[in-house]
Amino acid sequence: MIDLESLAALYADFREDLESPVAPVRVSEDVVVGDDAVTVMGVVNLSHDSTYRESVAVSTDSAVRLGRALTSQGAAIIDLGAEASHEKADRVDAAEQIDRLVPVVEALSQRTVVSVETYRPEVAEAVLAAGARMINLTGRGEEEEILAAAGRAGATVLMVFSPSDNVRESGQLPDDDDMLPALVEHFEERLERARAAGVEKVIVDPGSGFTYDNLSGVGKAKVQSRVLAQSMRLRRLGVPSAHALPHCFDLFERDFRHAEGFFAVLAFLGRAHLLRVHEVSQVSRVLRSMRELPVR
Repeated sequence: MIDLESLAALYADFREDLESPVAPVRVSEDVVVGDDAVTVMGVVNLSHDSTYRESVAVSTDSAVRLGRALTSQGAAIIDLGAEASHEKADRVDAAEQIDRLVPVVEALSQRTVVSVETYRPEVAEAVLAAGARMINLTGRGEEEEILAAAGRAGATVLMVFSPSDNVRESGQLPDDDDMLPALVEHFEERLERARAAGVEKVIVDPGSGFTYDNLSGVGKAKVQSRVLAQSMRLRRLGVPSAHALPHCFDLFERDFRHAEGFFAVLAFLGRAHLLRVHEVSQVSRVLRSMRELPVR
């Protein structure tokens, strides 16, 4: 249950984490991810397998139009992906991903900051050369090569929790009281590896929205809510935190497209820094209201 008493208990229990300093990440000259405001990242999918149909672009022109529309609605970063992330989606080889992504990156990066979701080093190299400023790293299988590419380009890495080589392969997400400490431990090791590769700008993402063997339906939403509300516990890592906001059809049913606005409130209260969303207009309005409306 979410009430003032439970929120007060979170504040009391994790006040030390709340006071931990987080170094802001300058993704570009105009976009800084840190404590001053929550940054919104809009999603454009170049795969027909993506389940959030409104985010799917069927061509380069369609992707550019959608990316620019999301920017006008409040997205500071546009995240592109050429392979859907659920386990039933078809895998797309590196060459085809590059063919889909590079023209869109080249067009959008002239006006906005572009991130690309990938776990393939060849794709990372190509999109960074085309103008992408961030790699949304969703796999650990070839992490060292991708970190090296990001280090050479001076790019930001959005480092997603992955218990296996790729988030598309089902694994286990900790879902008990040790969940946040386990996430911190997971990222500590990977942050060291990133810094050794010359990557100075890292944002961490608990990855609670992906497929896990031990989570589904409302039970998954409960875990996601806890992770969002307890984002402040990741501050001990010293870097900003990000989340892909849930939808949870099991709770919201046909109104599930309104779910991101609800979960954005939890992320805001938990002191998250970057939100990856499909409903940019809605979430941007929610965040603005959270900042501007008085409570007393």
